[in-house]
Amino acid sequence: LILFCCAVTARAQDLNARVQVLSPKIQTTSKRVFQSLETAMKDFLNGHKWSADQILPQEHINCSFILNITQWDGSSKFSAELQVQSSRPVFNANYNTTLLNVNDKDFDFIYNEGQSIDYSDQTFQNNLSAVMAFYAYIIVGMDYDSFSRFSGTPYFAAAQNIVTNAQSSSYKGWKAFDSNLNRYWLAENLNNKVYASLRGFIYDYHRNGLDMMANNASKGRKTIAGILPVLAQLDRQRVGAMLPILFFSAKSDELVSIFSMASQQERAQAINILSQADPANGNKYQALQRQ
Repeated sequence: LILFCCAVTARAQDLNARVQVLSPKIQTTSKRVFQSLETAMKDFLNGHKWSADQILPQEHINCSFILNITQWDGSSKFSAELQVQSSRPVFNANYNTTLLNVNDKDFDFIYNEGQSIDYSDQTFQNNLSAVMAFYAYIIVGMDYDSFSRFSGTPYFAAAQNIVTNAQSSSYKGWKAFDSNLNRYWLAENLNNKVYASLRGFIYDYHRNGLDMMANNASKGRKTIAGILPVLAQLDRQRVGAMLPILFFSAKSDELVSIFSMASQQERAQAINILSQADPANGNKYQALQRQ
Protein backbone atom coordinates (compact mmCIF):
# COMPACT_ATOMS: atom_id res chain seq x y z
CA LEU A 1 0.00 0.00 0.00
CA ILE A 2 2.83 2.40 0.86
CA LEU A 3 4.59 1.65 -2.44
CA PHE A 4 1.33 2.19 -4.34
CA CYS A 5 0.72 5.56 -2.67
CA CYS A 6 4.29 6.65 -3.43
CA ALA A 7 3.84 5.65 -7.08
CA VAL A 8 0.61 7.65 -7.34
CA THR A 9 2.29 10.68 -5.78
CA ALA A 10 5.21 10.44 -8.20
CA ARG A 11 2.87 10.32 -11.19
CA ALA A 12 0.96 13.33 -9.93
CA GLN A 13 3.98 15.55 -9.54
CA ASP A 14 4.78 18.03 -12.31
CA LEU A 15 7.06 20.49 -10.52
CA ASN A 16 10.33 19.99 -8.77
CA ALA A 17 9.85 23.13 -6.69
CA ARG A 18 12.43 24.29 -4.19
CA VAL A 19 10.87 26.59 -1.59
CA GLN A 20 12.64 28.92 0.80
CA VAL A 21 10.92 31.21 3.31
CA LEU A 22 13.18 33.98 4.58
CA SER A 23 12.39 36.38 7.42
CA PRO A 24 15.47 38.56 8.13
CA LYS A 25 13.33 41.62 8.91
CA ILE A 26 11.10 39.84 11.41
CA GLN A 27 12.09 39.93 15.08
CA THR A 28 10.80 36.80 16.77
CA THR A 29 12.17 34.09 19.03
CA SER A 30 10.36 31.31 17.19
CA LYS A 31 10.63 30.55 13.48
CA ARG A 32 8.18 27.64 13.56
CA VAL A 33 5.45 29.43 11.62
CA PHE A 34 7.89 30.21 8.79
CA GLN A 35 9.12 26.62 8.71
CA SER A 36 5.51 25.43 8.64
CA LEU A 37 4.73 27.83 5.79
CA GLU A 38 7.74 26.65 3.81
CA THR A 39 6.67 23.01 4.15
CA ALA A 40 3.07 23.79 3.24
CA MET A 41 4.13 25.71 0.12
CA LYS A 42 6.45 22.94 -1.01
CA ASP A 43 3.81 20.26 -0.45
CA PHE A 44 1.23 22.33 -2.34
CA LEU A 45 3.40 23.04 -5.37
CA ASN A 46 4.88 19.55 -5.69
CA GLY A 47 1.78 17.63 -4.67
CA HIS A 48 -0.68 19.23 -7.09
CA LYS A 49 -1.26 18.03 -10.67
CA TRP A 50 -0.76 21.13 -12.85
CA SER A 51 -0.42 19.67 -16.34
CA ALA A 52 -2.74 17.48 -18.38
CA ASP A 53 0.04 15.01 -19.22
CA GLN A 54 1.83 12.34 -17.27
CA ILE A 55 5.28 13.75 -16.61
CA LEU A 56 8.07 11.33 -15.81
CA PRO A 57 10.18 11.96 -12.70
CA GLN A 58 13.19 13.00 -14.81
CA GLU A 59 10.94 15.48 -16.64
CA HIS A 60 9.74 17.36 -13.57
CA ILE A 61 10.06 21.10 -14.13
CA ASN A 62 12.75 22.68 -11.98
CA CYS A 63 11.67 25.89 -10.29
CA SER A 64 12.23 27.87 -7.13
CA PHE A 65 9.99 30.00 -4.94
CA ILE A 66 11.86 32.30 -2.55
CA LEU A 67 9.48 34.06 -0.17
CA ASN A 68 10.94 36.99 1.73
CA ILE A 69 8.65 37.98 4.61
CA THR A 70 8.69 41.76 5.04
CA GLN A 71 5.89 42.14 7.63
CA TRP A 72 4.08 39.84 10.05
CA ASP A 73 1.49 40.76 12.65
CA GLY A 74 2.63 37.93 14.95
CA SER A 75 -0.45 35.91 14.11
CA SER A 76 -1.67 35.09 10.59
CA LYS A 77 -1.21 38.18 8.40
CA PHE A 78 1.89 38.37 6.21
CA SER A 79 3.37 40.72 3.64
CA ALA A 80 6.15 39.42 1.44
CA GLU A 81 8.09 39.55 -1.80
CA LEU A 82 8.11 36.40 -3.92
CA GLN A 83 10.92 35.56 -6.32
CA VAL A 84 9.92 32.87 -8.83
CA GLN A 85 12.35 31.22 -11.22
CA SER A 86 12.08 28.25 -13.54
CA SER A 87 14.42 26.55 -15.98
CA ARG A 88 14.61 23.66 -18.37
CA PRO A 89 17.53 21.50 -19.53
CA VAL A 90 19.18 22.07 -22.89
CA PHE A 91 19.35 18.96 -25.06
CA ASN A 92 22.61 17.01 -24.86
CA ALA A 93 24.18 19.65 -22.62
CA ASN A 94 24.97 19.95 -18.93
CA TYR A 95 23.19 23.28 -18.86
CA ASN A 96 19.81 24.58 -17.68
CA THR A 97 18.38 27.65 -19.36
CA THR A 98 16.20 30.11 -17.42
CA LEU A 99 12.62 30.44 -18.64
CA LEU A 100 11.12 32.65 -15.94
CA ASN A 101 12.60 35.10 -13.48
CA VAL A 102 10.02 37.34 -11.81
CA ASN A 103 9.88 39.28 -8.56
CA ASP A 104 6.36 39.74 -7.16
CA LYS A 105 6.40 42.54 -4.59
CA ASP A 106 2.64 42.77 -4.00
CA PHE A 107 2.06 39.62 -1.99
CA ASP A 108 -0.07 39.81 1.15
CA PHE A 109 -1.69 36.68 2.53
CA ILE A 110 -3.11 34.94 5.57
CA TYR A 111 -1.61 31.73 6.93
CA ASN A 112 -1.95 29.90 10.24
CA GLU A 113 0.77 27.57 11.49
CA GLY A 114 0.05 23.96 10.56
CA GLN A 115 -2.58 24.96 8.01
CA SER A 116 -2.86 23.02 4.74
CA ILE A 117 -3.21 25.14 1.62
CA ASP A 118 -6.56 24.79 -0.14
CA TYR A 119 -7.08 25.66 -3.78
CA SER A 120 -9.83 25.46 -6.40
CA ASP A 121 -9.73 26.40 -10.08
CA GLN A 122 -13.36 27.47 -9.75
CA THR A 123 -13.20 30.10 -7.01
CA PHE A 124 -10.78 32.42 -5.24
CA GLN A 125 -10.27 30.85 -1.82
CA ASN A 126 -7.21 32.65 -0.49
CA ASN A 127 -4.36 34.72 -1.84
CA LEU A 128 -1.60 32.31 -0.82
CA SER A 129 -2.89 29.42 -2.91
CA ALA A 130 -4.03 31.68 -5.77
CA VAL A 131 -0.61 33.28 -6.21
CA MET A 132 1.25 29.98 -6.07
CA ALA A 133 -1.18 28.27 -8.45
CA PHE A 134 -0.91 31.25 -10.80
CA TYR A 135 2.86 30.93 -11.04
CA ALA A 136 2.69 27.14 -11.22
CA TYR A 137 0.53 27.41 -14.35
CA ILE A 138 2.83 30.09 -15.80
CA ILE A 139 5.86 27.86 -15.17
CA VAL A 140 4.22 24.84 -16.81
CA GLY A 141 2.99 26.94 -19.75
CA MET A 142 6.41 28.44 -20.43
CA ASP A 143 8.04 25.02 -20.24
CA TYR A 144 5.51 23.62 -22.72
CA ASP A 145 5.94 26.60 -25.05
CA SER A 146 9.70 26.00 -25.14
CA PHE A 147 9.26 22.39 -26.32
CA SER A 148 6.24 22.66 -28.63
CA ARG A 149 4.97 25.80 -30.37
CA PHE A 150 2.10 27.43 -28.42
CA SER A 151 1.46 24.27 -26.39
CA GLY A 152 1.49 26.37 -23.20
CA THR A 153 -1.81 28.00 -24.21
CA PRO A 154 -4.13 25.99 -21.90
CA TYR A 155 -1.90 26.72 -18.90
CA PHE A 156 -1.77 30.43 -19.62
CA ALA A 157 -5.57 30.29 -19.91
CA ALA A 158 -5.68 28.62 -16.48
CA ALA A 159 -3.52 31.43 -15.08
CA GLN A 160 -5.87 33.96 -16.67
CA ASN A 161 -8.80 32.21 -14.99
CA ILE A 162 -7.13 32.71 -11.60
CA VAL A 163 -6.76 36.41 -12.39
CA THR A 164 -10.45 36.60 -13.29
CA ASN A 165 -11.50 34.83 -10.08
CA ALA A 166 -9.29 37.20 -8.05
CA GLN A 167 -10.97 40.37 -9.33
CA SER A 168 -13.41 40.26 -6.41
CA SER A 169 -10.57 40.16 -3.85
CA SER A 170 -8.94 43.20 -2.25
CA TYR A 171 -5.39 41.87 -2.68
CA LYS A 172 -2.94 43.76 -4.88
CA GLY A 173 -1.38 42.35 -8.03
CA TRP A 174 -4.53 41.05 -9.68
CA LYS A 175 -5.91 44.21 -11.27
CA ALA A 176 -4.80 46.22 -14.29
CA PHE A 177 -4.58 49.50 -12.38
CA ASP A 178 -2.44 48.11 -9.52
CA SER A 179 0.73 48.26 -11.60
CA ASN A 180 2.00 47.93 -15.17
CA LEU A 181 4.08 44.94 -14.06
CA ASN A 182 1.99 42.48 -12.11
CA ARG A 183 0.12 39.19 -12.35
CA TYR A 184 -2.73 40.74 -14.29
CA TRP A 185 -0.42 41.97 -17.07
CA LEU A 186 1.67 38.80 -17.16
CA ALA A 187 -1.43 36.70 -17.82
CA GLU A 188 -2.80 39.30 -20.23
CA ASN A 189 0.40 39.37 -22.29
CA LEU A 190 0.71 35.60 -22.45
CA ASN A 191 -2.88 35.26 -23.66
CA ASN A 192 -2.78 38.26 -26.03
CA LYS A 193 -2.14 37.62 -29.74
CA VAL A 194 -0.03 40.79 -29.81
CA TYR A 195 2.73 38.74 -28.15
CA ALA A 196 2.20 35.53 -30.10
CA SER A 197 5.37 36.33 -32.06
CA LEU A 198 7.41 36.34 -28.84
CA ARG A 199 5.93 33.03 -27.79
CA GLY A 200 6.83 31.61 -31.21
CA PHE A 201 10.33 33.04 -30.81
CA ILE A 202 10.67 31.31 -27.43
CA TYR A 203 9.97 27.96 -29.11
CA ASP A 204 12.39 28.53 -32.00
CA TYR A 205 15.05 29.91 -29.67
CA HIS A 206 15.00 26.82 -27.47
CA ARG A 207 14.17 23.90 -29.77
CA ASN A 208 15.84 25.04 -32.99
CA GLY A 209 18.57 27.12 -31.39
CA LEU A 210 19.78 26.14 -27.92
CA ASP A 211 18.88 22.46 -28.26
CA MET A 212 20.97 22.27 -31.45
CA MET A 213 24.07 23.95 -30.08
CA ALA A 214 25.53 20.92 -28.30
CA ASN A 215 25.83 19.07 -31.62
CA ASN A 216 26.47 22.09 -33.84
CA ALA A 217 27.08 25.38 -32.04
CA SER A 218 27.42 27.40 -35.24
CA LYS A 219 24.14 26.12 -36.68
CA GLY A 220 22.23 26.73 -33.45
CA ARG A 221 23.65 30.25 -33.15
CA LYS A 222 22.79 31.06 -36.77
CA THR A 223 19.23 29.92 -36.17
CA ILE A 224 18.96 32.27 -33.19
CA ALA A 225 20.56 35.11 -35.19
CA GLY A 226 18.04 34.54 -37.96
CA ILE A 227 15.04 34.99 -35.67
CA LEU A 228 16.37 37.97 -33.67
CA PRO A 229 14.46 40.49 -35.86
CA VAL A 230 11.27 39.20 -34.21
CA LEU A 231 12.43 40.84 -30.98
CA ALA A 232 12.94 44.21 -32.66
CA GLN A 233 9.33 44.16 -33.87
CA LEU A 234 7.80 43.75 -30.42
CA ASP A 235 5.45 46.52 -29.33
CA ARG A 236 7.26 47.60 -26.19
CA GLN A 237 5.37 50.87 -25.89
CA ARG A 238 2.07 49.13 -25.24
CA VAL A 239 0.72 49.52 -21.71
CA GLY A 240 1.38 46.36 -19.74
CA ALA A 241 4.30 45.18 -21.88
CA MET A 242 5.50 42.86 -19.15
CA LEU A 243 6.32 39.74 -21.17
CA PRO A 244 9.20 41.29 -23.17
CA ILE A 245 10.69 42.66 -19.94
CA LEU A 246 10.58 39.23 -18.31
CA PHE A 247 12.00 37.57 -21.40
CA PHE A 248 15.07 39.80 -21.44
CA SER A 249 15.43 39.54 -17.67
CA ALA A 250 15.81 35.78 -18.13
CA LYS A 251 17.80 35.81 -21.39
CA SER A 252 20.03 38.89 -21.70
CA ASP A 253 23.14 37.29 -20.20
CA GLU A 254 22.54 34.10 -22.15
CA LEU A 255 22.23 36.01 -25.43
CA VAL A 256 25.51 37.78 -24.72
CA SER A 257 27.17 34.40 -24.09
CA ILE A 258 25.75 32.92 -27.31
CA PHE A 259 27.00 35.74 -29.54
CA SER A 260 30.35 36.19 -27.81
CA MET A 261 31.66 33.37 -30.02
CA ALA A 262 30.00 34.60 -33.23
CA SER A 263 31.73 36.13 -36.24
CA GLN A 264 32.28 39.88 -36.20
CA GLN A 265 29.49 40.48 -38.73
CA GLU A 266 27.02 38.22 -36.94
CA ARG A 267 27.92 39.81 -33.62
CA ALA A 268 27.43 43.34 -34.97
CA GLN A 269 23.99 42.45 -36.31
CA ALA A 270 23.01 40.89 -32.97
CA ILE A 271 24.20 43.96 -31.06
CA ASN A 272 22.11 46.30 -33.21
CA ILE A 273 18.93 44.25 -32.86
CA LEU A 274 19.29 43.47 -29.16
CA SER A 275 20.19 47.05 -28.23
CA GLN A 276 17.06 48.25 -30.02
CA ALA A 277 14.80 45.55 -28.61
CA ASP A 278 16.19 45.68 -25.07
CA PRO A 279 17.65 49.14 -24.34
CA ALA A 280 17.62 48.47 -20.59
CA ASN A 281 20.43 45.94 -21.09
CA GLY A 282 22.15 47.87 -23.87
CA ASN A 283 25.47 48.06 -22.02
CA LYS A 284 25.65 44.27 -21.89
CA TYR A 285 25.20 43.99 -25.66
CA GLN A 286 27.58 46.82 -26.45
CA ALA A 287 30.24 45.00 -24.45
CA LEU A 288 30.19 42.33 -27.18
CA GLN A 289 32.01 44.78 -29.44
CA ARG A 290 35.04 44.64 -27.19
CA GLN A 291 35.27 40.84 -27.14
